[in-house]
Amino acid sequence: MDDASEKRLRRSLIAFSGLDGAGKSTQIELLRRRLRDRGVETTVVWVRVGYTPAFSRLKSLARRLAGGHLPAPGPGKRRSAAFGRSWLRRAWLAGALLDVAWVLAVRVRLLRRRGRVVLCDRHLVDTLIDLRLNFPMEAVERWWLWRAVERLVERPEASFMLLVPVAESQRRSDLKGEPFRDAPDVLEARLAHYRALAASSRCTILDGSEPAADIAATIAATVGLPPATDDAHQSAA
Repeated sequence: MDDASEKRLRRSLIAFSGLDGAGKSTQIELLRRRLRDRGVETTVVWVRVGYTPAFSRLKSLARRLAGGHLPAPGPGKRRSAAFGRSWLRRAWLAGALLDVAWVLAVRVRLLRRRGRVVLCDRHLVDTLIDLRLNFPMEAVERWWLWRAVERLVERPEASFMLLVPVAESQRRSDLKGEPFRDAPDVLEARLAHYRALAASSRCTILDGSEPAADIAATIAATVGLPPATDDAHQSAA
């Protein structure tokens, strides 16, 4: 890798999207280690609309201030009833979109200016799919706020979409003990959305059922890292 390529890599944004259990976290960690071995500082940013750490803290504060009048986290009858009120649903969505804008438009820019590689665990394509599935009545992608978020966020230099069959996603979620899993029909719909959006989101689709080392090698080559054997030779030298 030449000096110019190394310099570009040190400020890059690399996004990972895909189904739960498809191997996003594994591949992010493998890439982070490869970069760390080359002396490249990385920060992993997790993005799920409505559930980022900052937004979760804000919701917890709102529940305390409301004195138990707001529903607890996770699916349930009280939550469904609350989101049945259009004003509350839209207020929640507006806040969640502003939070995504803060993370992907502001925080990511600041990290890149500090010379860090940002590895995003989920990005805009995941956000859009969550909104389509959870709030179909709102058509959020037509909102001016959604269009503003699209324009403001940092565009990844490389985007990877890891997909597995629905049955495999469920099996892996069972192994990890995921508390709030999608039903099979929702996973099927989610998978269909990912495949439909892959081209427009400029994602490289990867088969999450393949060996992790093979997937990692493809990712490393795509972002411009030399083969692992070259890294080992440089370390030895």
